[in-house]
Amino acid sequence: MASFGFFEIVSLLGGLALFLYGMNLLGGGLEKLSGGRMEKILESLTNNVLKSVAFGALITAAVQSSSATTVIVVGLVNAGILKLRQAIGVIMGANIGTTITAHILRLSDISSDNFFVNLLKPSSLAPMAALIGILLMLVCKKASQKDWGQILIGFGILFTGMFKMEESVSGLQNLPQFSEAFATLSNPILGVLVGALVTGIIQSSAASIGILQALSSTGVITFAAAFPIIMGQNIGTCVTPMLASIGANKNAKRTAMVHFYFNLIGTVVFLIATYAIQYTVGFPFWDSPIDRGGIANFHTIFNVTVTLLFIPFTGVLEKLACATVRDKNGEEAPAAGALLDERFMVSPGMALNQARNTVVQMAKLARDNFAECRTLFHKYDPKLVERIRENENLIDKMEDMLSHYLLKLAEHELTEPESRLISELLQLESEFERIGDYSINMQESAQELYERGLRFSDTALAELDTICDAVQEIIEISLDATESRDLRKTIDIEPLEETIDLMQETLKARHIERLRQGLCSVDAAFPFVDTLANLERISDHCSNVGIYLLGHEGDKRGLDRHEYVRRIHRGETEHYNEKFAFYEQKYYTRIKEQPAT
Repeated sequence: MASFGFFEIVSLLGGLALFLYGMNLLGGGLEKLSGGRMEKILESLTNNVLKSVAFGALITAAVQSSSATTVIVVGLVNAGILKLRQAIGVIMGANIGTTITAHILRLSDISSDNFFVNLLKPSSLAPMAALIGILLMLVCKKASQKDWGQILIGFGILFTGMFKMEESVSGLQNLPQFSEAFATLSNPILGVLVGALVTGIIQSSAASIGILQALSSTGVITFAAAFPIIMGQNIGTCVTPMLASIGANKNAKRTAMVHFYFNLIGTVVFLIATYAIQYTVGFPFWDSPIDRGGIANFHTIFNVTVTLLFIPFTGVLEKLACATVRDKNGEEAPAAGALLDERFMVSPGMALNQARNTVVQMAKLARDNFAECRTLFHKYDPKLVERIRENENLIDKMEDMLSHYLLKLAEHELTEPESRLISELLQLESEFERIGDYSINMQESAQELYERGLRFSDTALAELDTICDAVQEIIEISLDATESRDLRKTIDIEPLEETIDLMQETLKARHIERLRQGLCSVDAAFPFVDTLANLERISDHCSNVGIYLLGHEGDKRGLDRHEYVRRIHRGETEHYNEKFAFYEQKYYTRIKEQPAT
């Protein structure tokens, strides 16, 4: 008599481990290959529910996990990037996208004497895919080719795990206890609970569907037993986003609740409809054994039907979630650094995109602080100083959070371009933070003048305004180049920086001459010279920003940043010479035309 003992259990668990690892490799390779592009689509979603559903299905099919997609959506809502209504469509689409895995696994049911058809059977295709994948990983140099290798290896391991699970449970078909156990699961409530429990434990509906497909090879599982289990699996997959919403804001919690209500109500409605048809009309296949294809088909029919049913009622789901998670004080504003949500780390491409957006936020705060600090030399305003200080504290806080986030992200498996981008972002955040610091130094110089009852002369103020205009422009160019990744903007930074250096040297010499002639007080002279030094240092940090951007974007286009910098300082690039002449005319000429005294 057949038995199912210790070694069969170990074999089953080992097969499950391979299956989950293969799925992880497959989804990770697809995510790397996308370069974060698919995740960025989520940020541009409109209130068009159908478009949101389609994008949710596409992204989930790529990462092979509805839980991962939903966790990302919870993070986007928590960061204020997506609204709750937009997230609902993505969640619906995620349930459709996750059915792709089951259809991949049904390929094992292919049966034919044709050589080429047999070649497509997973038992033949899986080892070949793994072999090709490992060759790509070992031989190829390009990151994209290695990503394809990871995808193929994941595909091979996934099916190897599937075959191992099937082999370990093959003896169960002759065990009467096993048949009796699944007969009890024909009870819809019990079947739904078992499906939800198993999926909640392994936190993957695709994996639990795979287990069910493996068990179906025994021929013991009927349609009557499988249907409620599959419905329950959709409820169990809600566990991951519910856990991910812990500690998030109220809208993020509501997003997780939308996912739960969508699957729970959908299961109840579909369960009632299915059993109503069975008890009135009857399904001829109800007590027949189900195979992998039948499981995949029902999984898809269930999710597509429930999604189509709920599309007109997205507003109802939203109100239900809001009623569950109440907000007495209105909608919460995203906190500083909310973009740096660790939920995004399930997709390094998404996490890096949010980190880059945080650098841009820091740059904008630094730009705004500089613009406000320069006005203090004309009219000192304590309330404005308070706002400047708050922004500076925010910049410092964001730098600390971003550094911690990027270093933690670096521990994940990343592509070579992603690793380079982490290094670049760590450098850029430091440069913009220093720009903020030097703006604060300017504010302190203005405060010193104010407290001593001093002010710069009209000539000095006019000179200061001119060089501040140039520095304001170089900060704007650096910010635009960081945000757009446009090399054409990046190469405009260096000629303007050289112009600012020339202006700083000239103005410093002029001011020393005024001091020597007694046209300027000593007490006011030092703040002026210090301010010039801070302006020159700000332009230096903008130059560093340009060089770092050239290092990342330029490397992809075959541009050697070190050689480029050497050439422009030797005056060997036509663009540099043209832009330097342009900025010299725009700013330096204004200084020369102003009276020296």
